[in-house]
Amino acid sequence: MKTYVAKPQDIKRDWFVVDAKTLTIGRLASRVASILRGKHKTTFTPHEDTGDVVVIINAEQVLSTGKKEKTKVYHHHTGHIGGIKSVTLEKLRSTHPERIIQLAVKRMLPKGPLGRKMFKKLWVYKGAEHPHQAQQPKELTLT
Repeated sequence: MKTYVAKPQDIKRDWFVVDAKTLTIGRLASRVASILRGKHKTTFTPHEDTGDVVVIINAEQVLSTGKKEKTKVYHHHTGHIGGIKSVTLEKLRSTHPERIIQLAVKRMLPKGPLGRKMFKKLWVYKGAEHPHQAQQPKELTLT
């Protein structure tokens, strides 16, 4: 048996638009991470970036279940002593709604240089408008 290995010159990237209006955060993020990684293609190769480009619109209207609006807390550290910063989902939604989806997807991708390369193919916009009409993105419906 021969194993197929995708070469960088053989990889063809498609553009997809996802409307986050009626989707929950985790389900949206896991499906988008899979598309960014390229696992939906028959040419998937674990050590190559074979994924497609994803544009997410209406990020401010993404749904959360249960009491997560008030109880889910995002932490990051500034690098200084005692520099841990925390923000709730509710506060993050009011200030930077696109970061909710970005953080969820980024944490589902591989860690390291390959994951960072995959993450650069994600575009998130809080409204319904996006500047990528020239790439003729296809509408992708996730359930």
